[in-house]
Amino acid sequence: MKIKYELHKKDKNTLGRYGTLHTNYGSFETPMFMPVGTLANIKTLTTDQVKAEGSAVILSNTYHLWLRPGADIVEKAGGLHKFMNYDGPILTDSGGFQVFSLAKNKKDIVEEGVHFKSHLDGKKLFLTPELSIQIQNKLDSDIAMSFDECPPASASHEYLKNSVERTLRWAARGKAVHSNPNQSLFGIIQGGAYEDLRNFSAIETVKMDFDGYSIGGVANDGESKEDMYKAIDYSIPYIPENKPRYLMGVGDPIDIIEGVIRGVDMFDCVLPTRIARHANAFTRKGKINLRNAKFKEDFTPIEEHCDCYTCTHYTKAYIRHLVTSGEALGGSLLSIHNIRFLIRLTEDLREAIKEDRLLEYKEEFLKEYNWKHD
Repeated sequence: MKIKYELHKKDKNTLGRYGTLHTNYGSFETPMFMPVGTLANIKTLTTDQVKAEGSAVILSNTYHLWLRPGADIVEKAGGLHKFMNYDGPILTDSGGFQVFSLAKNKKDIVEEGVHFKSHLDGKKLFLTPELSIQIQNKLDSDIAMSFDECPPASASHEYLKNSVERTLRWAARGKAVHSNPNQSLFGIIQGGAYEDLRNFSAIETVKMDFDGYSIGGVANDGESKEDMYKAIDYSIPYIPENKPRYLMGVGDPIDIIEGVIRGVDMFDCVLPTRIARHANAFTRKGKINLRNAKFKEDFTPIEEHCDCYTCTHYTKAYIRHLVTSGEALGGSLLSIHNIRFLIRLTEDLREAIKEDRLLEYKEEFLKEYNWKHD
């Protein structure tokens, strides 16, 4: 079956909503945070380790898997679930973000698709909306994403208008060739921080009747928090209540809270594993760096009341020893904690919605949380 969204409860004071995403691999509550496994793996972790921390949907990247090992190899393996041994739902992005970062200039973007060079060997490549969907069909993810243009934050209104219109044409072309009956397809809303463009993009994308809708262009490069929140506010009112709403590429704890308040159901980001590789950990008081000398004799967990595997088995002193010694286990343990932190955050947000206290939860969180904390 394709995924289905069931709305259970709305917060009385915000647009926050609690629901269930029904998939072929079980039913999962929203709001949810989705860990990112770019190359069919979440860096340094097994799928069992990720699932043990409460993961539901996880992500893989169409562009990277197209280059290696290749969509045909994954298809022969039985699809992504069997290839990476994940007994849960998987979402694949369209590859658009990577492609546009590799395209050298605007002339590389044509109506048919995008010309660019491989980041691996410099080989000339050409990705179209149709090919992106065909690759995702072979990968056999549960959710595929439409191929969209990812314009820079600095783009003008005129450029973004043309970009939105092109993205709509590409969405229609991708939908026309989508042929995997068990795979859902999401449309992507673009338009920068311009209200008229976001409204237009949302209205026209919803007319195509996708299985879910994503708000894109908020985590490309250089977008301000204010513009991100505007993009959500301008898009959400036009998305049907019976369809999931996905904010792409967002994993900052405060941004997740703000997104949920504005009606978002799904979030993803590489942030928890990326900062872990630099010895950083999320806590309710802010981010800490385990290389800091003050943790050398700190025999307490990263966070006292955290239920993740790392916090229930290891201390800050031990993890500091690992990361300062260059041991890979340090990054793995920090990744486990950071992923669990964001998943647990969404679990707390669900409970706040059920109790109509989402704004109170935000206020309580912000009293403690300091992004610059160390």
